[in-house]
Amino acid sequence: MSSGGSFSDCGVWSFVLLAATILGSMIVASFIKRKIGFLNKSLVPVSVLGGIILLIISMIVKAVTGEYLFNLDIFSAGSDKSGIEILEILTYHCLAVGFIAMTLRKTKGKSKTRTRDVINTGLTTVSTYLVQAFFGLVITTISAIFLPKLLKASGLLLAFGYGQGTGQALNYGSIYETYGFTGGKSFGLTVAAFGFLSASILGVIYLNFKRKKGDLVVRKELNELNKEVVEDEGEIPMIESIDKITMEIALIAICYAGAYGIMFVLGNLVGGLKSTIYGFNFLFGALMGVVLKAIIGLLRKTGIMKRDYINNFLLNRISGFAFDIMIVAGIGAIQIDLIANYIGVLCILCVIGAIVTFLYIKFVSDRLFPEYKNEQFLAMFGMLTGTASTGIILLREVDPEFETPVSENIVYQNFPAIVCGFPIMLLASYAPTSDKAVYICMAAILGIFVVFNLFLFRSKIFKKKDKKS
Repeated sequence: MSSGGSFSDCGVWSFVLLAATILGSMIVASFIKRKIGFLNKSLVPVSVLGGIILLIISMIVKAVTGEYLFNLDIFSAGSDKSGIEILEILTYHCLAVGFIAMTLRKTKGKSKTRTRDVINTGLTTVSTYLVQAFFGLVITTISAIFLPKLLKASGLLLAFGYGQGTGQALNYGSIYETYGFTGGKSFGLTVAAFGFLSASILGVIYLNFKRKKGDLVVRKELNELNKEVVEDEGEIPMIESIDKITMEIALIAICYAGAYGIMFVLGNLVGGLKSTIYGFNFLFGALMGVVLKAIIGLLRKTGIMKRDYINNFLLNRISGFAFDIMIVAGIGAIQIDLIANYIGVLCILCVIGAIVTFLYIKFVSDRLFPEYKNEQFLAMFGMLTGTASTGIILLREVDPEFETPVSENIVYQNFPAIVCGFPIMLLASYAPTSDKAVYICMAAILGIFVVFNLFLFRSKIFKKKDKKS
């Protein structure tokens, strides 16, 4: 076959059509959001709305043709994977790309007070994971009595879908499918979709309530770039023999390739945990980001490297793009028929998850961040039901100029949150192995929560002790 003929094959164009459909859905969603008043006020991210549009279309196509939209041949021709599987792959990789881009960003030194607030924010993040995981396990353990096919450990997907977003919900849903939980990926992705809606709906309700009480002022206008530096001094030019964004993408690709190398070695050494190890792609990617950033810093310090190759503005754009694709692809990949029997459980899980997340973060914000408690609450609630981007969207409604330290808290808390949250990920991999493992995990999660909160509220606890003495 000639080269011209091969380029006319559907398989050459199937991924282009899939990508165009995903990105096109966000253009349509953006238009709809601007034109429909209640959607514009709801703060629902365009990526979430785009994913919902794709999901609705996919369900209609399923009813008419018997196949979901992305399982049609046009999206998978020439591939051994269906279109939905390709969406799941996109979701998986975009999570890591977004984390690497965030990790590579340059950061400034922090004072002792700021360091304390960042650590407290990281511990709040992990403690919220624990709250979500505990209540999730309680709900699914009880529900499994009436639904024998429901995996008791599936309640942990509340912590991943709400706390960590679409990518991790997919990762662990996939792991749970290996334990016989049919529809585990769609279950996790549905929880994540509910999380975004919880952030948007409850966030707006809280904003309006506080505004009516006069406790905060909601912004009028916002210049998106008014506080973001496009180029720092000493960086390579925006355009020269190599485009600057090409350099940033290259740095991310190097980090991700290094992460794959680590996972490949570990996966072969510990074969039984191979799926779990590859589920931590974002963690190994972030680790490689830290290493590469340290190497660049050392080369700059010694004078070997004269110019700075890291640009925060472009890395922010790349992470934003990756997370947008992750969200819309994740929601578009949901297969409703696989979770039809679990709709009731999902509703209970997601409603209670939103309530306990709201109450816990409100409790912590009021007591540990009194100077900017409303801003801290909104950012944390948005992040711990959606993603960091959702948290920033809510924060911008009350702090458009980023005058409070909250935006820095959200960025810098990632490292302590990842370190402290690692045991939860191990427990989540252990939980589905048996009913006994589920109960052990529940006890362990409760114990870790108590320890973390003793440290989190250390100043309050010690202050009370001093007053008594």
